[in-house]
Amino acid sequence: MLAEGMKAPEFTLPDQNGELHSLSDYAGKKLILYFYSKDNTSGCTKQACGFAELYPQFREKDAAVVGISRDSVASHKKFEQNYGLPFTILSDPELTAIKAYDVWQEKKNYGKVTMGVVRTTYLIDEKGMIAGAYGKVKAAENPQDMLNALERG
Repeated sequence: MLAEGMKAPEFTLPDQNGELHSLSDYAGKKLILYFYSKDNTSGCTKQACGFAELYPQFREKDAAVVGISRDSVASHKKFEQNYGLPFTILSDPELTAIKAYDVWQEKKNYGKVTMGVVRTTYLIDEKGMIAGAYGKVKAAENPQDMLNALERG
């Protein structure tokens, strides 16, 4: 996982509509950048819906919310439509940002070791620096935790 105080790695990835987004697009505002493993799974859906529910409060604090997973643009579009997600979801099948942000790691599931995305959220400040790094976050609690982190400044 990347550490607080580091420069956030630049990326350019397509969103659920196929439009490209780069980290530099968010300069001048705070960015909640969260990495999750798969669209339409229980934990990832709880996390996304939590961010959707609190989205107006993130906007009030001039913070953008962006999710990233390996899923395709089409999968992200269905995920957005199924749950009315009001924020950007980026597709990273080549693991470009996922590896740059050090969230592609070994995971153990029922004794089996595989590589996958470890649920991680970064708070990136207006200058593109990592202001907070949160690893192995709890899906249902992460959105409120990030809103609290913004309120603490």
